Amino acid sequence: MRLACLVSGGVDSSVALTLAKDSGHEVHAFYLKIWLEDEMAFLGECPWENDLTFVRSVCKKLNVPLTIVPLQKEYHDRVISYALSEVREGRTPNPDIMCNSLIKFGAFQEWLEKNDTSFEKIVTGHYARSGEYKKVHGETFSIMKLACDRVKDQTYFLSRLTKEQLRRTWFPLGEYEKSKVREMAKEKNLLTFDRPDSQGLCFLGKIRYSSFIKHHLGTMMGDIVDISTGRILGKHEGHWFHTVGQRHGLDLSGGPWYVVGKDIQKNNILVSHRLKMPETERAFFGVRNTSWFLDEEDLQKNFLQKKLFCKIRHGEKRYQVILEGVSQNISDFSVRILKEKERGITPGQFAVFYSDDMCLGSGVIVE
Repeated sequence: MRLACLVSGGVDSSVALTLAKDSGHEVHAFYLKIWLEDEMAFLGECPWENDLTFVRSVCKKLNVPLTIVPLQKEYHDRVISYALSEVREGRTPNPDIMCNSLIKFGAFQEWLEKNDTSFEKIVTGHYARSGEYKKVHGETFSIMKLACDRVKDQTYFLSRLTKEQLRRTWFPLGEYEKSKVREMAKEKNLLTFDRPDSQGLCFLGKIRYSSFIKHHLGTMMGDIVDISTGRILGKHEGHWFHTVGQRHGLDLSGGPWYVVGKDIQKNNILVSHRLKMPETERAFFGVRNTSWFLDEEDLQKNFLQKKLFCKIRHGEKRYQVILEGVSQNISDFSVRILKEKERGITPGQFAVFYSDDMCLGSGVIVE
């Protein structure tokens, strides 16, 4: 079997490449070049050149061929445009989720189909597990499960893959703790063994998100308003720099203050003091444009009418929920959190649904 392994220059993809090579299959490494060098030059030197140094070192050590795939245009058209459109409308996008589904497993798959159709699976360094599910009528589906390392688990970011994309993907790191992955990299004497984990968005890396947004949307002064009293507490440079649940960066005295909403028409940021936060917490939100890994018959019969778990952001935290109205429409429905409330339910972000450790799919959070 021929395996196409995506590498980034980090320890995770390096170990994934190593495990793929050790599996005995024929492996080819691919680095996706999605940086828009000309557009981003004002923000400083792009780190992709440094990443490629590590990529080439690992590929040379493992004797694996490497191909650099330019996907800048696809990235701009599918991810950058999406992110800016959402921000303009006052929502908080998740470019990492869209980067995975539309670029790493989307545009790259399209590139392979045009250039080399002999690859059977795509290998990545994501923390997730692959599995199988037997449908009502006996057909087997590929499914995705939480990684063994629940802190590093990345099923949230992979929740918009299509059924076909998931079927053709292998996540070799899903069975390992992050500490073990670094240990394996050190044992193999890989140059990446002690590289810090990337903390940036997939299209920003080491560049600040606010700098990227300011370059594209500029500034537009507005008021920061106490939602309880209507009192103006300060000024901001544009609603697109702020997101629901945010605490830092408001520069307000007498806090802590949290962003709890936006008035887009007036360009106002609505905030609440921590002591008043229980008044803005809620346990109910809408979801639209939902994408599932199983078909409707199996979902309705075995999952959607039962209590599920839900993530509303990347991280270990999951809420127990029930879905309301899903029997009529599995794409647009309401979600009720059981036993607790949440103050950071953010329009534009994704709600990802689980049955035990199996990821069922995700939808976009709306008011």
